[in-house]
Amino acid sequence: MVKKTGLNVGGILILPKGFKLAAKNQISPEIKAKNKGVFISPYSSEFDNIFVVGPIAGKKHQELIFPVVSPDPEKDSDVKYLTYPFYAGGNRGRGQVYPTGEKSNLNIFGATQAGQITSITTTEKGEANIVIVNSSGVKTEQIVPKGLDLTVKSGDIVKTEQALNADPNVGGFGQEESEIVLQSPARIIGYLAFCFCVLITQILLVLKKKQFEKVQAAELNF
Repeated sequence: MVKKTGLNVGGILILPKGFKLAAKNQISPEIKAKNKGVFISPYSSEFDNIFVVGPIAGKKHQELIFPVVSPDPEKDSDVKYLTYPFYAGGNRGRGQVYPTGEKSNLNIFGATQAGQITSITTTEKGEANIVIVNSSGVKTEQIVPKGLDLTVKSGDIVKTEQALNADPNVGGFGQEESEIVLQSPARIIGYLAFCFCVLITQILLVLKKKQFEKVQAAELNF
């Protein structure tokens, strides 16, 4: 489970070979409700033990849950009841480019030409429309997406590629390495039974010692 917060979130999970994404009928209703709108897919047909998800809205999905199933050692001789490492990564606020190639609102937008800003107006969508006129009188209009803080104002002189807004990308990438212990239910039951037997044996030894001490004390008093 990878937990990240922010505007956009993505994640990757690298499991040992043999571990796969759980089928829909193997996922509990609770997990289905938490993962609503989250589409997890294998990285490729060749690497079906690597899962990726995102980018998705971080405000809505602050927790990524990967439902996976382990291989059965009773059916696969290559799988043993051992400890297996896995690697998880979470990405926040890095959805900078849409699949179409357009920039998202997690970028710094630079001026397309040098010149003076003659006007800054707001469109119906809440975007900022910035008009820049260069020394030759050529006018260009730029759209800065809604929600970004402008660092320029009308009348400012700007250079080509000069930032028009503050950097909104406060995200980062985090990763973690942990382990999965593949346990046999029969072994766990056997281990618990062994612990119970040891506990009973210790209690009986203590009681026997107390009884022996009482016999010794009685013989001394006699």
